[in-house]
Amino acid sequence: MEYSKSELRRTKLLELIKLHGKISIQEIIETIGCSEATARRDLDLLEKSGQIIRTIGGAIYEGALMQSTSELPFADKRFFQRQGKERIAEVAAELVEEGDIVCLTGGTTTFFIARALKKHRNITIVTNAVNIASELADADGVQVVVIGGVMRAKSYELSGPLAESVIEKINVTKMFLGVDGVSQAHGFTMHSELEARIAQLLIERSSEVYAVFDQSKLEKSALFTIIPLHRATGVITNKHPEGWFEAACKEQQIAIHTTVEDVAHQS
Repeated sequence: MEYSKSELRRTKLLELIKLHGKISIQEIIETIGCSEATARRDLDLLEKSGQIIRTIGGAIYEGALMQSTSELPFADKRFFQRQGKERIAEVAAELVEEGDIVCLTGGTTTFFIARALKKHRNITIVTNAVNIASELADADGVQVVVIGGVMRAKSYELSGPLAESVIEKINVTKMFLGVDGVSQAHGFTMHSELEARIAQLLIERSSEVYAVFDQSKLEKSALFTIIPLHRATGVITNKHPEGWFEAACKEQQIAIHTTVEDVAHQS
């Protein structure tokens, strides 16, 4: 079987992405010797085949992202499992009622929850994530409260003593907690110690706490535990829990919310 020039080029490109985990448009142009338009077109075709995740200015190998235990920048993570995260966001938004004070920690899933809440009326959203606050800037029915602090570039989250002093003065009805890992031994975990600390303080001020995550976070542990599993009011995920996690949710009376797609699949 003979391959065309374009097929051979895309095969080489895919090998490069697998080798390095990610690649930029400029690196493609320099390594393969093609135009920017060709590089973008090849990445679009590879993404449609389900082998890579497109990012701003390049791509990430999906297999590398699934296996990674290190923290990736928000701009890269935002494209991974996007549809699943958007459906999780829709389920989360349905739990929010008029008059609620909602807390959103930083993260890609909580970012999509912010988008889903933009049409709500008479709610307040408290966040320590600058990008989430910016996303809500044009939401007329939403009051936005941003806690102060020092911003981390990878996550856009604010943390530190200033943030902690503000948290002591607020009360939250529903909190949506973004996590980097979920495991039986370590509970809900996060890469950053500073962000884990802020999340813990926000949890203490919240009446209800919902951990939001897609299935790629299960069986993974980041460095710092935020809370053990039983401290969550509920979980919102894109697939009904199975095995130990399902048993833990039932034993600890943790409410399970899944996406419409998953419910339809189960029926």
